[in-house]
Amino acid sequence: MQVTEVPAIAGALLFTPTPHVDERGFFSRTFDTEIVRAAGIDPCGFAQDSISRSVKGVIRGMHLRSGAGESKLVRCSYGEVFDVVVDLRPDSPTYRNVEFFELSGDSQVTVYVPAGCAHGFQALTDPADVSYRIDRPHDPTEDVTIAFDDPDLAIPWPLPVTTTSARDGGAPTLAATGRLRR
Repeated sequence: MQVTEVPAIAGALLFTPTPHVDERGFFSRTFDTEIVRAAGIDPCGFAQDSISRSVKGVIRGMHLRSGAGESKLVRCSYGEVFDVVVDLRPDSPTYRNVEFFELSGDSQVTVYVPAGCAHGFQALTDPADVSYRIDRPHDPTEDVTIAFDDPDLAIPWPLPVTTTSARDGGAPTLAATGRLRR
C-alpha cells in the first residue's frame, strides 16, 4: 500500500492499495494498522465504521463536526464518486483549500480527512457505496453542514444534482456559518 500526502490539504493522505488481480476478480487490503501507524495515524483511534449507498447524481455534504472535530478514512467500496475535502481549520497553512478525488470500487483508494475539514461527495454511478472509518462516535449535536453549492467554495460537481437530504439542501454558506476568514 502506498501512502501519498495531499499537498492542498495539510494532514490529508491518500492510501493506495495494491490489489491482487486474477481471473476471479481481485483481492485488496484496504486497511493495515502498520501502514496507518507509519503514516502518523493511531490505527486504534477509530471508533466507528459506517457505509452509505447513493444513487447517481446524489450529493452528500459538505459535512464536518464542531468541537474536537472528526478524522475519518473514506473509501468508495463500490461504484464511483467525486470526493471533496475542504480545509476549514483557521490555523492550517492550507485553510480554505479545496481538493477533489475520484474514488472507485475498482481502485479502493482511501482518503484520510483530518479533523476540521469538511467532506462531501457526489455519486457518479448507480449505486455508489462509500465506507467511512471515523475516530469518534457520532454525536448529532456536533453536526455542521456547509452548502455544497456555496459560490465561495466553487466546487465543480461533475453531474447535475439529482437529490440531497433536506439538511444538505438547506445548508448555510461557509460565510453564514462564521467559518469564513480572510
